[in-house]
Amino acid sequence: MLKTILTSLVSTALLAAAPAWADPAPASENMSHALAVTGKVARPLTLTVADLRGLPAANGGELAVTRHNGDKAETITSYRGVRLRDILDKAALDAPGHNDAKKIAIIATATDGYAVVFSWGELYNAPAGEGVIVYYEKNGKALDDSDGEIALISAKDIRTGPRHVKWLNGIEVRKLVE
Repeated sequence: MLKTILTSLVSTALLAAAPAWADPAPASENMSHALAVTGKVARPLTLTVADLRGLPAANGGELAVTRHNGDKAETITSYRGVRLRDILDKAALDAPGHNDAKKIAIIATATDGYAVVFSWGELYNAPAGEGVIVYYEKNGKALDDSDGEIALISAKDIRTGPRHVKWLNGIEVRKLVE
């Protein structure tokens, strides 16, 4: 049942993002300046780059950003940011029951409507969670209009592009089932 719900949620997120793929706005119109963390959290947050710099840093080395078909989109030589898991811990997931956390999905959205989904299990109970980074520096520099001030990458995905969110401005925590 949970697998069906997650599949449906991923499909919905991808369909909602399709208009952004078809007719993208100029990068400067999509610039993200803050990240809102909302939904099933005890402490909703709004984080700027300065706020993110105050959290424990996560650094990464060379990373090929690959499209869904395996083609290389770009190579990132280095990046600096914060693990998504650390941001969620700061917001404190609202999951008081023994199994509540296992029913949570995390949706990362961009200013252009693009959205990707992570499960609690991926972020907290699998090696992939170590590589889901909200980043503000790439190749030794602050992000520019082409990425927004804040972006997200799932560096341990086999194909990193589909869950690479430029212009990141929202993290929503949802409980999928009761």
